[in-house]
Amino acid sequence: MKIRRERAEDRPEILALVAAAFPESVEVRLLRGLFASREYIPELSLVADDGGELLGHVITTRGWIGKSKSLGLGPIAVLPERKKQGVGTALMRATITAANTLGEPSIVLLGSTEYYPRFGFAPADSLGINSPDPSWGSHFMARALDAFVPGTHGQFAYAPPFNTSG
Repeated sequence: MKIRRERAEDRPEILALVAAAFPESVEVRLLRGLFASREYIPELSLVADDGGELLGHVITTRGWIGKSKSLGLGPIAVLPERKKQGVGTALMRATITAANTLGEPSIVLLGSTEYYPRFGFAPADSLGINSPDPSWGSHFMARALDAFVPGTHGQFAYAPPFNTSG
């Protein structure tokens, strides 16, 4: 398995993968919106490719902490039959490395408090980042990257498709 940037010709397979990972959900519509948005960052849309079969996908798009740039991660999806085989871990590690290489300051996400701390994520408010929805509590997490400027704080804003996908 190798992790690589997604290509335009991967999109139908990515959308099918996300639909399989999240049946009866809004993730496919969200992903379509993110692909079309100006907040889309091609270097941060990654796939796990196993000999031409896509096993997983993750997208990270431009977000904002107040007026400071940041990144919003998600959705991340792995084929149901390939879960718990390291695909998601490989995608997360590659995303963090790529974001650091691009000089990005931070990544935020909404997710499992059991899973994401292993990648250095902590409750976002511990970094001074306020959630768009206070009910998310500790599930709204952030990870400071190498370019993070201590003292950056404020309300996080996801790319617009996050606000219209529901």
